[in-house]
Amino acid sequence: MKNDRIKLGIVGLGRAGNGMHVKALLEEKSDLYEIVAVCDPIAERCEKVKEKTGCRTYATIEELLRDDEVELVDIATRSNDHYRHAVLALEAGKHVFCEKPITLNVDEVKDLFARAEKPGSGRFFPQQNRRFEGVFQNLAAVIASGKLGNVFEISLSQRSYQRRDDWQTISEFGGGQLFNWGPHIVDHALRLLGAPVAQQYSHCVQAAAGGDCEDHFTAHLIGENGRKVNVCISGASALYDGRRYMAFGSRGSFESCGMKVKLKYIDPEQVLPPVVSDPGTPGDSFGASGTFGAAVDVKWVTEEYDVKDDILCFWDAMYASLREGKEYPIKSAEVVSLIETLCRIKNETPICHFNG
Repeated sequence: MKNDRIKLGIVGLGRAGNGMHVKALLEEKSDLYEIVAVCDPIAERCEKVKEKTGCRTYATIEELLRDDEVELVDIATRSNDHYRHAVLALEAGKHVFCEKPITLNVDEVKDLFARAEKPGSGRFFPQQNRRFEGVFQNLAAVIASGKLGNVFEISLSQRSYQRRDDWQTISEFGGGQLFNWGPHIVDHALRLLGAPVAQQYSHCVQAAAGGDCEDHFTAHLIGENGRKVNVCISGASALYDGRRYMAFGSRGSFESCGMKVKLKYIDPEQVLPPVVSDPGTPGDSFGASGTFGAAVDVKWVTEEYDVKDDILCFWDAMYASLREGKEYPIKSAEVVSLIETLCRIKNETPICHFNG
């Protein structure tokens, strides 16, 4: 175990703070971090973590911030509280790690990054753990390799069916799929788009969940490079559940279902002559005339494989940044662009209600 573990204080012990962060830190990252303090208005939650770690417990974030041993504050409260809590921690000179969505509007996320640049302020680390997912990273690598040729369209989907009834269905608290799965999948979309967004249009629906937010939305982003990325995030899909990614290029395609990937692309060694159209009358049957066939046989390559990921490695990246001076891989401009995109969808797209 390292002698220079980061002293961590967790604010909020719900599904993220306790169910994900405490679990990961104790089971897999205890050599890098030590939980020295926790904060939650429900005392029983604090006591459960104290039993496991021997940490100090507090009822409010203000009390936790007065704990001199806390170096890094983990903000895992409700979405609408992230900005206020992060500001308090930065002003107290603490480093801040903030769960997604970082904030619910663009001005706030810009302000957080600006505050973190001020003398005496702590540093600010946005949570984008799914940037390290194996399927996303593999798709990005396949596109960069050129195997698929010129990629012109990508489709990303995350689907399930949930008659959800918690605070994440209520707009007052920043609920809805846009700010729940959106920070993950739309982040992937923006990275894969490969250029600034030139056009954007979307559709939002409430179909299965309670509250007043969208539980299903589609978004279509067209980049300045002409590439299009389609996003579907649904909590009202009884079929095709889970994660599915596809990409289509001039020389091949990519498909993934869960962690399984399939590629089909033209052999990179095969140089194909340009397709020249003939204005004359084609043959009297389908085939090599070009209607469904071609004069040149394409040599196809297929690949099928499983990918793995380690979405917890962001803890390693944050440790390396704080203790070793390495660059944190999530850039502030990328997070600002993500929040801008999510807010455009939220502000410009009315919710169509189909509950029933």
